[in-house]
Amino acid sequence: MSDAPAKSPCGSCPYRQDAPSGLWHHSHYAKLIEYDLPLDQQPQAVFGCHQQNGKLCAGWVGTHDMTQNLALRIALLEGWITMETFRICLNYVTKVPLFASGREACNHGLRDYENPDVRTKRVVNKLLKTKDVTLG
Repeated sequence: MSDAPAKSPCGSCPYRQDAPSGLWHHSHYAKLIEYDLPLDQQPQAVFGCHQQNGKLCAGWVGTHDMTQNLALRIALLEGWITMETFRICLNYVTKVPLFASGREACNHGLRDYENPDVRTKRVVNKLLKTKDVTLG
């Protein structure tokens, strides 16, 4: 399986503008903001897809400037991703509307965290039936 991001972010990706609010654990939303920081203050670990084990999160790649992403550079240098995947990330484009930053995605995700709506509950139930999903 390729480690490159999917062509489009998953329907439940926290970076998608149309993703339900309150879907993922609050700690996952908090991580999104850390990738908005200046290069030398960013996390060293890449952000993986919650649903496709082994792939980079397509929303993460599409939202953040991968030319200024510490985790992506470290992943390449350590051999965790290939040069091909690195190039794919640098040039990644999706037609799916994404938030402009990790902070925007976090704010949306936490908005209904304490009181998720019916749509969020339906998606959670669907995800719980899927293997290799990390909800919290």
